[in-house]
Amino acid sequence: MRFSLLVLASILTAALLMGGDGASTVTYVSHEKVAAAFVKGGGLASGPYYSVGAMHRTASGAAELHDTQTDVYYVADGEAILVTGGVLIGDKVVSAGQHQGTGIQGGDVHHLAKGDVVVIPAGTPHWFKEVPHSINYLLIKAVKP
Repeated sequence: MRFSLLVLASILTAALLMGGDGASTVTYVSHEKVAAAFVKGGGLASGPYYSVGAMHRTASGAAELHDTQTDVYYVADGEAILVTGGVLIGDKVVSAGQHQGTGIQGGDVHHLAKGDVVVIPAGTPHWFKEVPHSINYLLIKAVKP
């Protein structure tokens, strides 16, 4: 129940930050579908200015930077080391507005654990540097119109 309330609060916060997209329908995702999505990672909902996904990681990945997307993470389970800010190493544009690199020089190191929330503004490099076992996190992407 506590997790469901935190998920709902995160989604509502993202919706308020985005100012709404004029959608006339509500998207409901049951806790069963959310739990199933956390097993492999997957999308839960999307619209013109947002997306919501249940993410599952067992290892580090590429460092990233999004020109127009703000990422909001809610850690549902597990832990990881996340680096934010600094300079993207080996910056390569992989698609419009999306950059990837091999790491981050400098930046702030955060030890993520269950219950943590991180807001990464558009234009900020970020990187899951270490994932000791696994991490499940809700990812809300808010896109600048």
